[in-house]
This record gives sequence, structure tokens and C-alpha cells, in this order.
Amino acid sequence: MSTVQNPFKRANDSFRKADYAHWHRQQSKQHILRSQLGFRDVGSSRPKACEGCAHYHGIAYGYSRSTRSLLICGFHPYGWQQDDHCPDWNDHE
Repeated sequence: MSTVQNPFKRANDSFRKADYAHWHRQQSKQHILRSQLGFRDVGSSRPKACEGCAHYHGIAYGYSRSTRSLLICGFHPYGWQQDDHCPDWNDHE
């Protein structure tokens, strides 16, 4: 049986790898610039209500800045929007 790979899957994988490489270069440049300017600590992008939660996902999806969105977790895709404690918070075990 032949295992021919779908050309669209190969193309998507190539774009995904290139996008990640570009993102990684940008992060490295920003890290170097912050260290040169004297900034040592980078603030967390994780919402306060999500700190330490086992359900936190925190990966951005999309290819352009205008359509890219951060998926916080499966329960609250945009993060817990209230000031009180998230009812779905679960400690890492």
C-alpha cells in the first residue's frame, strides 16, 4: 500500500513551520532588546484568574494579527471576565 502524503498537508506544515520560525526570531529579538534596555522580567500575559490553573491553554490561533486570537481555556475561551475566583479553576496535579 502506498503512503502518498497529501500535498495540502505538506504545504500547511511548511507554512506552520515558517510562521513559528518567524515568531521565534521576533521573540528572540525582543528578548535581546529588553535585556539591552535594562528590563529583566517580562510580565505574564496569563490572566490573574488563570494563574496556576490546569485548564489554561494560552495558545494564539490565526495567521494575521487582525484575525489572531488567544484561546485561554476550553471553559472560558477569552478568560474569566469577573473579578472573583473562576469557578472552573483546577490546581495542577
